[in-house]
Amino acid sequence: MDGRGDGAIGIRYPWETPPETGEAIEVAEGILWLRLPLPMTLDHVNIYALDEGDHWTIVDCGVYTKKSVAIWEGLLAGPLKGKPVQRILLTHHHPDHVGAAGWFMERGCTLWASRTAWALSRMLILDVEAEATSQAKQFWRRAGMNEAIYTKRCSERPFNFADISHRLPVGYQRLQQGDTISAAGRTWDVHVGNGHAPEHLTFWCKEEALVLSGDQILPSISPNIGVMPSEPNADPLAEWLESCHRFADLAREDQLILGGHKLPFRGAPTRMRQLIDNHEGALRRLLKHLDTPKTAVECFPPLFKRSIDEGTYGLAMVEAVAHLNHLLTRGLVSRELGADEAWYWKAKA
Repeated sequence: MDGRGDGAIGIRYPWETPPETGEAIEVAEGILWLRLPLPMTLDHVNIYALDEGDHWTIVDCGVYTKKSVAIWEGLLAGPLKGKPVQRILLTHHHPDHVGAAGWFMERGCTLWASRTAWALSRMLILDVEAEATSQAKQFWRRAGMNEAIYTKRCSERPFNFADISHRLPVGYQRLQQGDTISAAGRTWDVHVGNGHAPEHLTFWCKEEALVLSGDQILPSISPNIGVMPSEPNADPLAEWLESCHRFADLAREDQLILGGHKLPFRGAPTRMRQLIDNHEGALRRLLKHLDTPKTAVECFPPLFKRSIDEGTYGLAMVEAVAHLNHLLTRGLVSRELGADEAWYWKAKA
């Protein structure tokens, strides 16, 4: 069924609770669902272990900290039955998914990833910054960042990938759109998404209704679609919407979607429609809000259905910029640089 069609059953959760730390739930024959804690607002990441007989393939691997290493050692000795991890299938380059990859690779594991995910992971883990760059400061100004938050950020050491990631060795196996791989006695088609992260890999099983979706398809939350200081005029939302429409054509009601966060679920056609409608609705509200010139941070109210505190401020800001950039790409808004160095955005008449 097309994800935009009628008659969708809705989203169903086969498991109401996730595995406890150090434990596993078998979600299909030879496929274990693990969960590792994260030191951030989204406090967990899902890992899937695929049984290869005398070893394991894992999909993503969590962050690299003393705590996560201890958890992995317990998992390897316990639910993973003492068999080694010999391959990581990396969905995308964010540290909650790639952070421990180097630790595994030092133990003989291979890394399979998209070229962009591997290159960004290696670059960002090596790029340790002691203070905010001039490009970051300008980006914050352009977005209209709150002055107190701006001053605080300028005085603090910024977050670095290396804070929660092991150094990543050279060498990986490239995966790209149209590839097929074998894992857990099954054949998987590789489909590449974009928007949340460039060249984000997803894996669609040929023999069974199983999808390893990373952060590209999640229930109950939409992954952050943000613009970074490194590419301030990017339009990741266009890439996200294109990916969602393409995946909607692959979505079926019976597929078990094994995502990087929250719970595994069925009802992919409904979820793909929701993921598209969520942003299209936000764009409509935002355009109405821009009847008078606004900065990006003044666009939080129409975009987000909750209050934005300091902990979520940065993610909200980069997502607001992404929506504004997309409206600019569509030719629906204009922007003008103010005396305060911020962009002021306004809907075109």
